[in-house]
Amino acid sequence: MNRSSLVQQIREKKSYLCVGLDTDIDKIPAHLREDKNAILNFNKAIIDATRDYCVSYKINTAFYEAMGAKGWEIMAETAAYIPSTHFSIADAKRADIGNTSSYYARAFFEELGFDAVTVAPYMGEDSLSPFLSYTNKWTIVLGLTSNPGARDFELQKLQHSGEYLYEHVIRTVSQWGNPGNLMFVAGATQASELGRIRNIIPENFLLVPGVGFQGGSLKDVSEYGMNEECGLLVNASRAIIYASNDERFAEEAAIIAQQYQAEMSLYFG
Repeated sequence: MNRSSLVQQIREKKSYLCVGLDTDIDKIPAHLREDKNAILNFNKAIIDATRDYCVSYKINTAFYEAMGAKGWEIMAETAAYIPSTHFSIADAKRADIGNTSSYYARAFFEELGFDAVTVAPYMGEDSLSPFLSYTNKWTIVLGLTSNPGARDFELQKLQHSGEYLYEHVIRTVSQWGNPGNLMFVAGATQASELGRIRNIIPENFLLVPGVGFQGGSLKDVSEYGMNEECGLLVNASRAIIYASNDERFAEEAAIIAQQYQAEMSLYFG
């Protein structure tokens, strides 16, 4: 999906909601668990219920890879079920030496057909260039994350410049791609830093986790992070997909997704 198509979807729906399909067999409704296709059927029901209120779905690949070959099949079928109108993200946090990265890119962009994949930038430009070489595909780089461990490295200041390490990473990586193929992860629990990020990359999209159970404020994220084309994908996972643990799980997921969309419409320019 190219940038104009993504922006069009956001404007039409007045939504920049991304629903995270981090599906855990132990957390889905009990009446589904006996079904051999429980996770896939759960994912399909969530997608059907929320598709009118979101513009994107994000699959955290670890939840599927942990199940071995069966999990990979479920992930592939879930990815195929995501409507082509919606931006699909493989939250895989890959990147390695160039040749290895080229196979990671092939797996997620060609084999599984995702629009985007998350990557870690630590190994430098040659580890990301295979992802960035694809047309109408997106590389989403870890910038400032929402976990407590962000303080260990990302929020350390560099002696020679006085800027945070995450700022140096974002500034450097932004030169390897462009706002049409490069996004950055910026955690909602670090909303006060979004203004600093926008000073570095005013045009790039930001994928923002941490709203919902992690305590991030949608209002703050929108105030500090939005640009002229919105420039945000705000992810919510558990708050939506586990809104209910009974037979009404899909209906309750739709209600929560609609609530997010309604609030987003207030902030959308």
